[in-house]
Amino acid sequence: MFNFVFTNRFFLLLVLGIALLSLGWFNRAALYLTISLDILLFVVTAVDYFISEQAKDFQVERQMDERFAMGADNQVTIKIRNRSRRPVKVIVKDEYPPQMELLDNPRIASLTLPPNRSRTWSYELLPTGRGKYNFGKTALRFRTKLGLLWKQYSFPTESDVKVYPNIREAKKNELYAHRNRRPDPGIRRMQLRGQGREFESMREFVTGDEIRHISWHASARRGKIITRQYTIERSQNVVVLLDTGRLMTARIGKLSKLDHAINAALSIAYVAASGGDNVGLMAFARRVLTYLPPRRGRDQINRVMESLYNLEPQLIEPSYARAFNFFSVNCKRRSLVIILTDLVDRDASAELLMHTSKLIPRHLPLIVTIGDTDLRELVRTKPNKAADVYQQGVAEEILRQREEALSRIRHAGGLALDVPARQLSIALVNKYLEVKERGLL
Repeated sequence: MFNFVFTNRFFLLLVLGIALLSLGWFNRAALYLTISLDILLFVVTAVDYFISEQAKDFQVERQMDERFAMGADNQVTIKIRNRSRRPVKVIVKDEYPPQMELLDNPRIASLTLPPNRSRTWSYELLPTGRGKYNFGKTALRFRTKLGLLWKQYSFPTESDVKVYPNIREAKKNELYAHRNRRPDPGIRRMQLRGQGREFESMREFVTGDEIRHISWHASARRGKIITRQYTIERSQNVVVLLDTGRLMTARIGKLSKLDHAINAALSIAYVAASGGDNVGLMAFARRVLTYLPPRRGRDQINRVMESLYNLEPQLIEPSYARAFNFFSVNCKRRSLVIILTDLVDRDASAELLMHTSKLIPRHLPLIVTIGDTDLRELVRTKPNKAADVYQQGVAEEILRQREEALSRIRHAGGLALDVPARQLSIALVNKYLEVKERGLL
């Protein structure tokens, strides 16, 4: 395969030769001269090809993060070094994944490379989905020394990149939750003393302290009433059970319900891990897709992200029986079990509630469903025709069944949340902090 094309200069000289060729009909010497000039043109072009820069005269490198964040701007930089002795003007084109959006950048760039110097070109990509994506080769095109050819080389810069959920929101929730700050949407301040189970110290009793915390032995020794002070217990288990079944394929805005659930799972993982708790994860559909036993530390967050980046919703019904049986066998220690799922009909919710109830009292289950904004808007909208009335009736019935199902799990001793997608992460973090403050776990 040829790696060159002729330039306009070459074709101009060739056309001039053909014009001279027409004179050959009247003068044989002109014919010989024309043929000689055309042969000379092709010989000079061949010489131009071989004396001009080769692929080894350039060094091309693609620089980017190993991880891209979904829904965020991610920069890619192409660094080119000219090893030749003359300045070369090159046209650069990089093969980025077609599934990503190019942000306000040209698809190609023109750079002048000084001799033995490097230049860079950067562009930004917006990934719209999680997963693994492939970058192809990087192509350079430049004029030869005599300007008769465009030479082109493709450099083997192929690489893969993993697109992870955007962790910026998760880090923001962690920051506000554990530095006692209040973000705009309203994350609660975390009270660290007085509501937990873990003993911290002794102090003198003040009005408002609970009588059951009084230490009568210490009070007798000191001659005044002494009470025990507690702090929120750390190293507890927080396990997220993530449903990837049919209902999680529904889209809210640009993201699927599963995408919103994954963002919420990352938020709670960051907050819990920074608070000293053990974080675990299980994703399931008809079968268990991945399971991470609860562990502490930042390394566990990396494991969670590795497990989440390529999860996709499946058009099948989830098996709550398999998922909950697997969890019960593999996690014996009492845990806050956060079940990120969705409910529509009575049959599906009945199966979920039946198996969730089996977790009580060993574990504390928290069912979190992603509220359907369209249904709520439909219920609030004034109907204009008979069809609107029927649609509102169906919407109201779905919402009633959902609330009924969540009420049943609360009555059984579990916890439940039904929140819009945009408030999912914040609401879940708030609920986790409430559980810790009240010592429910």
